[in-house]
Amino acid sequence: MLDIKWIRENADALDAALASRGAEPSASDLIRFDEERRQHVQKLQDMQARRNAASKEIGAAMGRKDLETAESLKAEVAELKSALQAAEEDARVLDSRLEDALAGIPNIPLEEVPVGADEADNVQERLVGEKPGWNHAAMEHFDIGEALGQMDFETASRLSGSRFVVLRSQLARLERALGQFMLDLHTSEHGYTEVQPPLLVRDEVAYGTGQLPKFADDLFHTTDGRWLIPTAEVSLTNLVREEILEHDQLPLRFTALTPCFRLEAGAAGRDTRGMLRQHQFNKVELVSITDAETSIDELERMTSCAEEVLKRLGLHYRVMALCTGDMGFAARKTYDLEAWLPGQGTYREISSCSVCGDFQARRMQARYRIPGEKGVRFVHTLNGSGVAVGRALIAVMENYLNEDGSVTVPDALLPYMGGLTRIERAD
Repeated sequence: MLDIKWIRENADALDAALASRGAEPSASDLIRFDEERRQHVQKLQDMQARRNAASKEIGAAMGRKDLETAESLKAEVAELKSALQAAEEDARVLDSRLEDALAGIPNIPLEEVPVGADEADNVQERLVGEKPGWNHAAMEHFDIGEALGQMDFETASRLSGSRFVVLRSQLARLERALGQFMLDLHTSEHGYTEVQPPLLVRDEVAYGTGQLPKFADDLFHTTDGRWLIPTAEVSLTNLVREEILEHDQLPLRFTALTPCFRLEAGAAGRDTRGMLRQHQFNKVELVSITDAETSIDELERMTSCAEEVLKRLGLHYRVMALCTGDMGFAARKTYDLEAWLPGQGTYREISSCSVCGDFQARRMQARYRIPGEKGVRFVHTLNGSGVAVGRALIAVMENYLNEDGSVTVPDALLPYMGGLTRIERAD
């Protein structure tokens, strides 16, 4: 959430930023809502001051035995009490109107973010690695998996409907190995603390990271009012909600391997075959909580941590700086890592790393204290995929495909595969 004080002082900058994101200008409405709220608060304070003064005057009048004045003042106090109750309810309405309006405004992109409308305007930062050099025909992951007899969409559909998969045998183990490898790398070499967070969260938690209210239609909602997490970012970032941290505690770095759940309401017709866009999938998430001065450097660090996963798996990928029109709601700057998929003959996102500034912290009331400094500051938050496990499985299957239809296990995963070096069809 943006600071209304900043908006009042930078109305043109807000509208320019919104325009760069393809959103309508909102500064004038937000400032008007805030002005009406401020005027009402002043009116409320004046009424409270008058009620307090009148109450004191009653005592003075009684002391003078001026009963007529005392009764008149009592009537005024009673009238003010009734008016204050109505005014306090109006104040809550005005507060809610402003907060709801602010909750729908996306974050302000950093100046270096390329301006553009959609993914076509994203900017390539670098290419890493080489495409596979084999001469046999490429295949898409679902054809590979079905030919191996270990990737079953038909049974998953009978169990749960579309956009689910059943993995069996060696492929199931390969996906598990990917998740374990990523967690071990991030905890033992990159300094992240492993967490096993709840998969169900309250409204205020989903609100804190920006999923609510804007993206409610993309989330699964339970009958008891909770939400299934679309990413562990939601749970991990909210670990510091309503906290005041000491400056020397920062940065905090968390990682988790969790199932993620998304309705994909806005993705009808996209990637309907295979595992690229599922209602349920596994992902290793990275979250950092930093101070204001180091958050941009932390984005570069986090991105390099996610890249290391792809490097050790021997995957060819590119790093893309997202343009203003393609960034997520809470992000100020985002890098996407896109792995090369030979079966599709294109690059597909496998990780997305974003810095959010204090946007989420304001929603969560997450702050930190600097020694010797009066008051507190909002922390800065970052999140990234380190990486999406299902998509990493897709990339490994398509890039390590052998001519006979088997899949070679990347060296980095061998310690997790119990001696298995190739994924082959069981006869």
